[in-house]
Amino acid sequence: MTIREGAKFHNGAPVTTDDVVYSFTRVMDPANKSLFSQFIPFIKDVKALDAKTVEFSLKYPFPGFGPRISVVKVVPKALASADQKGFDAKPVGSGPYKLISAVKDDKIVFEAFADYNGPKPALAKGMTWLLLSDAAARVTAVQSGRVQAIEDVPYLDMDGLKSKTRVESVQSFGMLFLMFNCAKAPFDNKLVRQALHYGLDKDAIIKKALFGNAKAASSYFQEGHPDYVKAKNVYGYDPQKAADLLKQAGVSNLEFELLTTDTAWVKDVAPLMLESWNKIPGVKVTAKNLQSGALYSDRVGKADFSVVAAPGDPSVFGNDADLLLSWFYSGATWMAKRAYWTTPESATLQGLMDKGSQAAAADAKKITGQIVDLVSDEVPLYPLFHRQLPSAWDEKKLSGFKPLPTTGLSFIGVGRTS
Repeated sequence: MTIREGAKFHNGAPVTTDDVVYSFTRVMDPANKSLFSQFIPFIKDVKALDAKTVEFSLKYPFPGFGPRISVVKVVPKALASADQKGFDAKPVGSGPYKLISAVKDDKIVFEAFADYNGPKPALAKGMTWLLLSDAAARVTAVQSGRVQAIEDVPYLDMDGLKSKTRVESVQSFGMLFLMFNCAKAPFDNKLVRQALHYGLDKDAIIKKALFGNAKAASSYFQEGHPDYVKAKNVYGYDPQKAADLLKQAGVSNLEFELLTTDTAWVKDVAPLMLESWNKIPGVKVTAKNLQSGALYSDRVGKADFSVVAAPGDPSVFGNDADLLLSWFYSGATWMAKRAYWTTPESATLQGLMDKGSQAAAADAKKITGQIVDLVSDEVPLYPLFHRQLPSAWDEKKLSGFKPLPTTGLSFIGVGRTS
């Protein structure tokens, strides 16, 4: 691959092939424990051939090579290697906007990078991102004109915002999933896990808590995704089947605590989940909301849980089937260390994942179907529904804005109307 002629970093230094090689090797180095290493397991080696050319050697053919390598961001070797913590606090890239400042829980300030020479230049002089985790604060900010766009509009406020802004929901991969402690009885029995899926009135939950802004899962992928394939098991609401499966599993009295994150819409969903489950004879469920970090470190990481309901959306990193499946099902991070699922079926899944990532497109589609069927049957971690993500923006002040089918907002190609 060749690097763009005249490309510069935000500190004025030219982008070199050495910077490209360094950016990939630091991600690939196991000692760095990079989150992104899991997305490029097919890369064997990266080296600079000359001042313009970088060569990638692959462990095996990988059809999605081009889009996938974009998850690794090219950084200046001299800065990043000299002071990694300092660089992490104020990163330097080569894109159309450069970072000016970032204050935790407050705001991030950017300005247009005058020396950017790529195909997507900045269309505004600068940007300020306000970090508003409180939903009401986001709504007020866009209503007052303090900001021109917000993500994750509360479903209850969507109609009210339409008088002053444009509001649009986009179907996403973003899900609410159920994850079981598969090392803990009776959740080590897949029949119990299946019963709890059948025991949820997902359509009612979506209608009441999300105002219809979701689609009950009929696969690991959302309907409309290029790699969508209907799963072997589709868990429509069937409380009688749930009761029958529990009986078949030898479980007559099932009491447990459901742990959820404290995400606003998840907290709205949780009581309705309990309402469904507690209608099943012999089932009694309570719920506890925890901050996401505490949930995973204090409870899940210590195997101190029975069932978790939490949001997940790896599509922020890419939208291909291999990446989306790999996030939860490849390696030990989720299956062995969070769901504690280490059965022979989990080994079969790993084999299919490895096979699928190396397959040609036609074979990969077939293997993807096998993977979806397996996880829909075993359900150690599996979606309940895929959300529609609502964004709001002032189209009188912004040009070119489009809502994303994933978490976040994009301002590439977006400018001010005046």
